[in-house]
Amino acid sequence: MKFQDVIGQEEVKAELRKEVLAGKIAHAQLFSGKAGYGSLPLALAFAQFLFCQNRNENDSCGTCPSCIRVNEMQHPDLHFVFPVVLAAHKISDNALVDWREQLKETPYFSLYSWTKRIDSRERKPLIGTEESKEIIRKLNLKSFEGGDKVMIIWMAEEMNADCSNKLLKILEEPPANTYFLLVSENPDKLLVTIQSRTQKVRIPKISTDELSFFLSQKFNLVRTEADSAAAFSEGDYLRSLEFLNASEDKNIYREQFIQLMRTSYKKDVLGMMDWADNMSSESKEKQKLFIIYALHMFRQSILSNYVGESMTRVSEEEEKFLKNFAPFISGNNIREFQETFDNAYYHIDRNANARILFTQLCFQAMRFIHVA
Repeated sequence: MKFQDVIGQEEVKAELRKEVLAGKIAHAQLFSGKAGYGSLPLALAFAQFLFCQNRNENDSCGTCPSCIRVNEMQHPDLHFVFPVVLAAHKISDNALVDWREQLKETPYFSLYSWTKRIDSRERKPLIGTEESKEIIRKLNLKSFEGGDKVMIIWMAEEMNADCSNKLLKILEEPPANTYFLLVSENPDKLLVTIQSRTQKVRIPKISTDELSFFLSQKFNLVRTEADSAAAFSEGDYLRSLEFLNASEDKNIYREQFIQLMRTSYKKDVLGMMDWADNMSSESKEKQKLFIIYALHMFRQSILSNYVGESMTRVSEEEEKFLKNFAPFISGNNIREFQETFDNAYYHIDRNANARILFTQLCFQAMRFIHVA
């Protein structure tokens, strides 16, 4: 994968290129950020840039034998470690065919989607004790091409205690010309001693403009649609895909949000109860996406009120709604709305009773909307 194939993240790319070109590469680096920000694609592009035989200042060539092998995930000096269902696979190499297929489809994917791919029962994947033995075995092998070796450990926080401790020993005395790229969404879950022995590479959100441009090109979207999806996702490409897929289903989140706000404003208790019943029947993932969408609309309302409509990132339908709705969101109630909906997301994620949760949400929205 070339750097040009990674969405946005120009500053991170520049730092990674600079590191390789200067010949000052940290032996262990921790790429931390959400999967949708591009942490794994950046690690792949970095590895390809490092192996490339004809790199320039901006990117790998993509055509030399090393680039081709990296792109096919077949380079003998590029090793992968990733969570697997231990009862079915034990070590990463046993799921390597699925891994290569996944990366060829897209390097932007979540642990949940990976789990669904490798296990129909969706059991929790881990990086276990047997994997640590395999890591040591691979590192004891000589470099196939006589140069560098790279090991990418995806979702490193899923290592169990035994594997983590053995990896720590390797990081304390790393083999020569061997580089570890740890990719993590929750680096705080790693051993503190592992964190201290890695160079931190923080992967920020993709900028709204960069993500909007990419979405418009890839999916042939008009500007307002791409802007709305990019703003909704807060720099997370995977979340923007979820939003676009949901948008195809009659813009269901927008209609649910409008219905909630209208019934709450009118203090229509029966309407609010019906809304809560309908929302509680949706899947957990759709409920979470609705909460994210609602928070997006609150942010756009504040922007419209205090900065101007030119700064909002919404579709034409959303813009029409915001002209009437935005005045009801102000400094007097925005914090309450945000905290309430953030808490709702937290409790949905932890399997709270959906009917009770959304009923309570209705009455809280009714109270807040009348204090603007």
